[in-house]
Amino acid sequence: MTSSARPLLNRRLAEFGTTIFAEMSALALQTGSINLGQGFPDTDGPEEVREAAVRALRDGRGNQYPPGPGIPELRTAIAAHQERRYGLSYEPDTEVLVTAGATEAIAATLLALVEPGDEVVALEPYYDSYAACIAMAGGTRVPVTLRPHEGSFRLDLDELRAAVTDRTRLLLINTPHNPTGTVLTREELTTIAELAVERDLLVVTDEVYEHLVFGEAEHVPLATFPGMRERTVSIGSAGKTFSFTGWKVGWVTAAPALVSAVRSAKQYLTYVASGPFQYAVAEALALPDSYFSAFRDDMLAKRDLLATGLAEARAGGRRRHPERRLLRPPGGGRPLRPLRVLQADKRARRGGGPAQGTGRLTATDVPAYVPATRPGGSEPPRTLTPLPPGRPGHR
Repeated sequence: MTSSARPLLNRRLAEFGTTIFAEMSALALQTGSINLGQGFPDTDGPEEVREAAVRALRDGRGNQYPPGPGIPELRTAIAAHQERRYGLSYEPDTEVLVTAGATEAIAATLLALVEPGDEVVALEPYYDSYAACIAMAGGTRVPVTLRPHEGSFRLDLDELRAAVTDRTRLLLINTPHNPTGTVLTREELTTIAELAVERDLLVVTDEVYEHLVFGEAEHVPLATFPGMRERTVSIGSAGKTFSFTGWKVGWVTAAPALVSAVRSAKQYLTYVASGPFQYAVAEALALPDSYFSAFRDDMLAKRDLLATGLAEARAGGRRRHPERRLLRPPGGGRPLRPLRVLQADKRARRGGGPAQGTGRLTATDVPAYVPATRPGGSEPPRTLTPLPPGRPGHR
């Protein structure tokens, strides 16, 4: 062990510590709680997709290093998915890159495109890897907060404009948003696109919840707007759409120069990963539209079940604070409730055992939550963020 007084951990990472997902999952194990703190499903995805992975393993496809950019079959399937769903045409060999989940896609993109001194404007609250990856790249995180408005969390476009300076390198946009479930409207996206073109900014869009949009909300990729395709890096994930989070298959679609830049960073992270699973995901992306509709309907029912349960529980604050209400996200997010509700949870636990017939939550009943905090010293929103089964969390 070195005797130097210099800390062992790189100073850029000193503020982050252990990821919140690991902390909350450990807490759930410690207390025997239902784990709503990490985004993995309690059931596997489609049987035919799992069997496709088994066939690939048995046939010897992907058991050795796959190509660095991803297997051709998957890159072709990703391009076909973007064309079929959104009318976006990508060349599989030069405009698609397969990654070890969307988290690596985020890391590789920010490491490739951001230099020390660059500012990155990001919507908050946000997936915790954003802040760490910006820091590793030497960039400065500039948060723009989504705020409660008429039953959902909305983006203040004037605040976004004010956050852009001459030092801004890129906008990091997440829609459908994690954790609030906000789905940016066409009008909001139009303004973001116009701002990016006017200020000549790069844009990174995290779209891993693209297939989890409820009601009248609509997911529209920023890359479809005028002037945006050549400046946008779009990120997707199989884990969120097909409920195989452990396979770690994500991707990037962008113009050739952007994909080349991201690949330059990605090749020194994992280089390659998930060989046999890439073949399975290629088949999954070709599933009929009925799969995506059924998946969305199933998650909507789970969202409503959780939201109703929280609203009816004493610890949900409804009886003590009838003026408070739960916000039900229009996209792939989680129902949100006030932070002070934790005090009610703690009071319930002091009684020792379950209070029969009262709906009171105890140490073994309380779900593990991920606080929707705002890293970097800013005041956290006064909300808690419970995650329904399979949504959201690690990509």
